[in-house]
Amino acid sequence: MKFSSLLVHACVTTVLTVSGAMSAAHAAPPIRLALIEGMSGPFGNAGAMVERNLRFAIERVNARGGVKLRDGAHPLELSVFDSKNAVEDSLVQLKAAGDLGIPFVMQGNSSAVASALIDAINKRNAREPGQRMLFFNYSAVDPTLTNEQCSFWHFAFDANAAMRMQALTEAIKEDGAIRKVYLLNQDYSFGRQVSGLARQMLTQKRPDIQIVGDQFHPIGRVKDFAPYLAKIKAAGADTVVTGSWGNDLTLLVKAAREQGLELKFYTFYGNALGAPAALGEAGVGRVFAVAEWHPNVGGETSDGFYRSFRARYPEAKDDYPLLRMTVMVDMIAAALEQAGTVDVVTVARALENRRVRDGLVDAWMRPNDHQMIEPLYVSVMRKAGEAGVKFDNEGSGYGFRTAMELAQQRVALPSTCRMMRPR
Repeated sequence: MKFSSLLVHACVTTVLTVSGAMSAAHAAPPIRLALIEGMSGPFGNAGAMVERNLRFAIERVNARGGVKLRDGAHPLELSVFDSKNAVEDSLVQLKAAGDLGIPFVMQGNSSAVASALIDAINKRNAREPGQRMLFFNYSAVDPTLTNEQCSFWHFAFDANAAMRMQALTEAIKEDGAIRKVYLLNQDYSFGRQVSGLARQMLTQKRPDIQIVGDQFHPIGRVKDFAPYLAKIKAAGADTVVTGSWGNDLTLLVKAAREQGLELKFYTFYGNALGAPAALGEAGVGRVFAVAEWHPNVGGETSDGFYRSFRARYPEAKDDYPLLRMTVMVDMIAAALEQAGTVDVVTVARALENRRVRDGLVDAWMRPNDHQMIEPLYVSVMRKAGEAGVKFDNEGSGYGFRTAMELAQQRVALPSTCRMMRPR
């Protein structure tokens, strides 16, 4: 197969909302960011969601004058590479980005892909010290990535699966009605991590709960989840714990609604990409999600951020802002300015130990493992207009209300990282 045939979606778009010295005619060379993500196939909708969030964040940086290095102000530029959410295609696209001289890579919608990218970037940076790359990970949450596989060249801007499960199981611990839990997850490294973490933490926090099922399904290939729901019903479960995401989660919750099952879903991503609309009334009070933020956190700053995103993307189907992606881009921009250069070693050191406290987010990039530490929210699906639900999701008439807020210290689990650092 020719290399060019694999480069399905390698479009380069300069995002410029500029004025004065940053005018298009006189703009300094852009600082290039490569997005390597599944833009086609069963998870293409998740890839499109990522691209929207990154463009929103980049436009905000460029609107305030871009990134100021020692030689002047530079706009950020986003280049999108379609990996089809596959490891081999992602590695091909990583090489393509490197061949174009792009030093900064972003990815997140697969922990398996993230693992492969970390390994490839480690090898590339050792082999070609003059063409090093940094990897900014916004969603791949396998704890291994910042523990056993931790790398100086990798930064994780999302709470990992252990931190997310810590939050979910704290909420489950307080729900005395839960007696029987069924674990259902995607069959790859992340899904197996979620299953193992759920077993471990539930046993510690609620030893009275029975785990009546622990099943894995092929990622992105199941068209009908009815057989899985039948097993859940037969097991007598009252609650499902799942890390499944994208179209898999949407189809799962649709099947639950169609079968009229009165289950609680404790999820990593139950507030995302069509899930609330798919559940409808059946999800009210029954679907829980964990995240670093949600639109109904409350307060003028949070409301303003959400309204700005919706003004940029007014269509209901695009209503899925992820605050962490804006925080990531802002932190990268700040690290670049502190470094004064695009040299990746200098930028990485400027990112380490960086903190953001701005009334909307309280985030810290932990230096020993490059894991973002921030508060987490567990929220529950409710009808829009109820107390605490000012905004709905995707025009569905349903939104999420905070059920529990966990401060940094309650979710900042220890790391086993032994990081090798460049001299």
